[in-house]
Amino acid sequence: MTGHLEATLRAGREGGRKLLVPYITGGLGPDWCEVLRAMADAGADAIEIGIPFSDPVMDGPTIQEASARALGRGTTPMTILEDVSGIDAGVPLVAMTYGNLVHHAGRRRFAGELAAAGICGAIIPDFPLEESEEWEAAAAAEGVEAVLLVAPVTPDDRLVRICERSRGFVYAVSRMGITGERADVASSAGVIAKRTKAVTDKPVLVGFGISTPEQAVEAAAEADGVVVASALMRMLLDGGGPDDAAAFVSSFRAALDGSP
Repeated sequence: MTGHLEATLRAGREGGRKLLVPYITGGLGPDWCEVLRAMADAGADAIEIGIPFSDPVMDGPTIQEASARALGRGTTPMTILEDVSGIDAGVPLVAMTYGNLVHHAGRRRFAGELAAAGICGAIIPDFPLEESEEWEAAAAAEGVEAVLLVAPVTPDDRLVRICERSRGFVYAVSRMGITGERADVASSAGVIAKRTKAVTDKPVLVGFGISTPEQAVEAAAEADGVVVASALMRMLLDGGGPDDAAAFVSSFRAALDGSP
């Protein structure tokens, strides 16, 4: 059964649209929900919400700084979900966090709390495929789509299994290492996107290091779209607000809409 996240992304793709999923760290500032709404209005197809964790193993320095700032404000998973529950963003919301928080709350309870807040997808990057099955089942039982990740080094047989089990979309990591802004798009981005598209009809989005509209167009050439995180968070950390976020997302939207 196709859930809300996947159905929305498929509809965008079938309409000839390259997909754009910006990221925001939940609780980053007092206006973070206004930023989220502004990004939705500016053309996001879905929005990824980071739930801060004290040991974010896949996050680069920018996202780590954003998480530290949010935690310093007293942000918790529950305060983020309380904030989100009052938002009608008009696009699917996807939570991103780490396995320790899921284990602490309990898989089924955590998934239920996400669903109750109106979040329809979740990315838990430190759950390897061999340890993810119980989480996937708990998420599915609560109507939350468990998005799984593939990487440039993922072997072909494992790539097929991940794509079969991923829900919502398949997150193709453009390069090995941590998230962060980059001066260029890794050649491995196109390779992993093409490999993934060859074995699944689910939406395939490329993330990690997509920093400019031009890079988004390049990364989306072999994929269905992109996830943009660190460059957007750097702008917000440097004092940007809802209007700046809207302008940022609009620039990516315009570039992607102009791409073949």
